Amino acid sequence: MLKIYQLLLLVLIIELSAKKLNSPYEVMKYSFGPDVEVVKKNIILKKSQALSIQKSAKVKLNSKIFRYFKAVRNSEIIGYGILINRKVRSKNAVVLYMIDTNSTLKGIEIIAFNEPEEYITSKKWNALFEGTSTQSNLYLGKGIPTITGATLSARTVTDGSRIASAFYNEVLKK
Repeated sequence: MLKIYQLLLLVLIIELSAKKLNSPYEVMKYSFGPDVEVVKKNIILKKSQALSIQKSAKVKLNSKIFRYFKAVRNSEIIGYGILINRKVRSKNAVVLYMIDTNSTLKGIEIIAFNEPEEYITSKKWNALFEGTSTQSNLYLGKGIPTITGATLSARTVTDGSRIASAFYNEVLKK
């Protein structure tokens, strides 16, 4: 009987853990080139920075702690990857937003997704973000189409794009 409970507990733990889909390092190298050095950074925003990002993105921040990655080639920064962790329904999704030094969103990649996989946004839909300026305020239903059956996931990714753009403009661009 104890073995059954242990097995059940193990199955529940595995099911509740994050489903990691991609490594941020691999995604950064794929986006910016295999010859780039990817450097991980963490930052705690000042209150004024957090308020500015919330105002610009029109989304409440869950945390003032951000993790981002720098893509460096020949000692020159060529782009950034900004990790945004947001709740979809009851579980989190982690999305990497890649932005080049021309303030252009190169693309997005789902890094981890805890909701059922049928709710994950498609690569074709994610490609709609490619080439947009960090000055663009993208909204679901206004410039970005909704996804039937994955509306909350699409909203999470779209809101995250505004947060990542605002973070880039407030912290990294300067």
